[in-house]
Amino acid sequence: MTPRRIVARLTGVRPEEAGVVLLSGAYFFCVLSAYYIVRPIRETMSVAGGVENVPWLFTATLGCMLVAHPVFAAVVSRWPRRRFVTVAYRFFALCLLVYYALLGALPEGGAAAVWAGRSFVVWTSVFNLFVVSVFWSFMTDIYGERQSRRLFGLIGVGGTLGGILGSSITAFLAGVLGPATLLLFSVLLLECAVGCVKGLDRRARGSGGGPTGRNGRTPRVIGGSPLDGIRRVLRSPYLLGICAFMLLFAVGSTFLYTIQLDIVSRTFFTQAARTSVFARIDLAINTLVLLTQLFLTGRILKGLGVGLTLAILPLLSMAGFLALGAMPVFAVFVVFHVLRRAGNFAVAVPAREVLYTVLSRRDKYKAKNFNDTFVYRAGDQAGAWSFAGLGALGLGTAGMAWSMVPVAGAWLLVALWLGRKQRALAG
Repeated sequence: MTPRRIVARLTGVRPEEAGVVLLSGAYFFCVLSAYYIVRPIRETMSVAGGVENVPWLFTATLGCMLVAHPVFAAVVSRWPRRRFVTVAYRFFALCLLVYYALLGALPEGGAAAVWAGRSFVVWTSVFNLFVVSVFWSFMTDIYGERQSRRLFGLIGVGGTLGGILGSSITAFLAGVLGPATLLLFSVLLLECAVGCVKGLDRRARGSGGGPTGRNGRTPRVIGGSPLDGIRRVLRSPYLLGICAFMLLFAVGSTFLYTIQLDIVSRTFFTQAARTSVFARIDLAINTLVLLTQLFLTGRILKGLGVGLTLAILPLLSMAGFLALGAMPVFAVFVVFHVLRRAGNFAVAVPAREVLYTVLSRRDKYKAKNFNDTFVYRAGDQAGAWSFAGLGALGLGTAGMAWSMVPVAGAWLLVALWLGRKQRALAG
């Protein structure tokens, strides 16, 4: 058996698809590298701006999402795919250059620097969801439904590797170059992402039904109004189902994140110990995600179908929150947290993106962007304020965990319903 056949059998990639899959993985690599360089800088600025102000920064982010989505949808309405994706990434690159100048010029600790930092936190929270949403919209536009089930997990490997590289750049160079200078690496990576977009667009338009399964015509301008995405979500039971799936996931994630803070603070008493633990957890998650994406995700989606694949994470969450409620200790938390996050990145995200492959291009770029950005952040807000409210009523860690079991149960029903609808739409 030749090496090419061995690779094809292990990964599910057919020889004629190899080039476009590699380019797609490179695109995702650049996008997530750019974000993971910025992410630690955002966390530092969140602390510098006052931990007590963080909830208000999330509220400001939600408001910005509501404004940014119609602006993006207006651009989508007027320009062809290649142009509006390019403009979106270059806009964010320009913003990074502005912050590079601001953070380098303002004296550290001054009022102006603090407010610039707060605005950077909000901007980054918008940036990370938009650039990833645009990436997956592009993928659902150039890959067919059957291809997406085989290949989206493998394409995600590029993002996983990009996240590792971006985090490493900041970890090892922040003390040498300073945070502001690191933003220039993100600018370069976003420009590389633009190059990948152009290459993929050329392949998609010239494929004639080849590797991407699309015809060779130049994609039409999508048209419509800036509010199409919101209207289409509200009028479509299927899109509302995806919206509910996103909301329930975000609420559970916010609860688990806050439970994590409590358990870790009670288990480890020094900053060095906590940092080491978080690093080990991230390493375990990234390793599990990488192995799953390489060898299992495509097979799981192909074998179980979209609905049952989507159901894996809610089922895991039900079991995990039950276990955490019964034994709210560090060991139980670690196992649950690692499996849940790895399951999300390696399995749930590719399956969720397959849901959009059966929809119109207008839904792939407008409705999807609304769900991926505003709805996701709304779930964060709902989770944060719900946790605060239950805490005010006197619920401890165990009670908080148990309160998420029925939420995960509702999430499971939504996942199964979406799977049936997706199968019917795919024909």
